[in-house]
Amino acid sequence: MGFLDREHSVAPTGWNRWLVPPAALAVHLSIGQIYGYSVFNKPLARQISGDLSAVQGAAGDWSLFQVGLIFSVALFFLGASSALFGKWVEREGPRKTMFASALLFCSGFVVAAIGVRMHSLPLIILGNGVLGGIGLGLGYISPVSTLMKWFPDRPGLATGMAIMGFGGGALLGSPLGTALMNRFANDGTLGVSSAFLWMAGIYFLMMMFGAFLVRVPREGWKPEGWSPAQQQSSAMISQHHVLVDQAMKTPQFWLLFAVLFLNVTAGIGVLGQASVMIQEMFSDRVLGAGNGVTAAAAAGFVGLLSIFNMAGRFIWSSTSDRIGRKPTYMIFFALGTLLYLLVPTLGSMGSLALFILATCVIMSMYGGGFATIPAYLRDLFGTRNVGAIHGRLLLAWSAAAIVGPTLLNGFRDRQIAAGVPAAQAYSTVMYVMAGLLVLGFIANLLVKPVAEKYWAPAEEPAAPPAPAQGATQ
Repeated sequence: MGFLDREHSVAPTGWNRWLVPPAALAVHLSIGQIYGYSVFNKPLARQISGDLSAVQGAAGDWSLFQVGLIFSVALFFLGASSALFGKWVEREGPRKTMFASALLFCSGFVVAAIGVRMHSLPLIILGNGVLGGIGLGLGYISPVSTLMKWFPDRPGLATGMAIMGFGGGALLGSPLGTALMNRFANDGTLGVSSAFLWMAGIYFLMMMFGAFLVRVPREGWKPEGWSPAQQQSSAMISQHHVLVDQAMKTPQFWLLFAVLFLNVTAGIGVLGQASVMIQEMFSDRVLGAGNGVTAAAAAGFVGLLSIFNMAGRFIWSSTSDRIGRKPTYMIFFALGTLLYLLVPTLGSMGSLALFILATCVIMSMYGGGFATIPAYLRDLFGTRNVGAIHGRLLLAWSAAAIVGPTLLNGFRDRQIAAGVPAAQAYSTVMYVMAGLLVLGFIANLLVKPVAEKYWAPAEEPAAPPAPAQGATQ
């Protein structure tokens, strides 16, 4: 187990820092499976009836609202564990953290598989929600913190590389889950239990690859030929540091908390029910017999959203290196508001192609918000405690993970119960989400540089670095 200790993962002189992104991607592509979890929602909700085509299940079946709690609980524990273990992650290093993440995330699938067999929703929530969620939190913040140390010269690019894989998790997880359920459809659980067990094994191997490959830079390392004085000059980029406990006393921390919460709330409900939503908004009843979106096509739609979610994390965060973090978020909120207002109209028109285009752009900005927020924190609070500050800010994600899906699923279920056709049951919540983005625009507009009274005392000058600067560029 000593191999997992931080001192055994310090990179030797000349180690190539571009080996860290594949390690980060291996972990984030695995835990990002949570974004493809919606392909399991209907099979889980039809365990008694076994009828995937029914809008409502038989007696004893769970509702989609109940099944949606798995997704919400997982993301709640992602944020909570990130906040709780942020300092531990910095102290113990990425290798031990990634190993712990793999154990928790994958054992969660095993526990959930048992829960499916026993038809116990609390056991599934314990597995995929609690254990898996803690694994998500540990696996999420460690690669982000590590890559920001390796790429101080390009923080937006670094966070984009780290978080891009998490957004793309559904690209692998959605078709994999669907294929495994089809392969084991006769196992008595519509293939869900067997799919969970196989995914536990596959993801554990992927995450171990990342854990064994990752390295941390030695003390005093910096990219060859680069110095902090070369970073972009801006009033919004501080040359000082704020410690994590002080950061939480600043208005900037809570404004960014609101920015992340509102951006995530608006997007996460749609993403968590993407498969079901597109099937109901564009069913045979809407488009004509034989023309509706099938479960397989919906899985492809989830995968497409994953591509835009993933690409948006890299493209938008890299763009923020050039135009600034604050203007980037202003684009997210302004354009996102217009698109959310447009979605119900596209649904009523039966414009499937434009609906897909609009939701893909929304998902690119949703993902871009996650990838840009660590660099935003770095700009405002400096680098000394940015990993721990990021972990605490992710509590906003925990709150949004509860509010977003609850809003969408709650409105849908109430509309269906009131006799509203399933295709029209999502309109009200889209308008609510647009209102949340307006509030996010205002919160971002109020962000200013951190006042001097919150700055940490200057550190003593470090010893001159060794002549060899280290990593390959």
